[in-house]
Amino acid sequence: MKIAVASVGTTLDSPVDLRFGRARHFVLFDEETNTTAIVDNIVNLNAAQGAGIQAAKTVADSGAGALIAGHLGPKAYTALNAVGVKVYSVAGGTIAEAVKQFQAGSLSAMTAPDVEGHW
Repeated sequence: MKIAVASVGTTLDSPVDLRFGRARHFVLFDEETNTTAIVDNIVNLNAAQGAGIQAAKTVADSGAGALIAGHLGPKAYTALNAVGVKVYSVAGGTIAEAVKQFQAGSLSAMTAPDVEGHW
């Protein structure tokens, strides 16, 4: 499975971005090949509105089956849920740490958004 992680930077040592829709990048980790790819989210970084929905489309289009981020608003959560991307929340740390937590089964899937829109 491919796991998208909202990220401030472009490496596994980069911090997880706590704001999903306005994350600068998504690091896409492929569990089958143990490789990463970078998905740019610059177009949504400074969007006046709709950043979460557009970022959700970007993640879905990347082929990710799971997303790890700090927080998700209602529109982004609904969009990801509609296309079958499972969402997991972390409080911080690096991309590598978040992926390890996911693989160890220590992250719980979100069942609802955890912040208001335009957070």
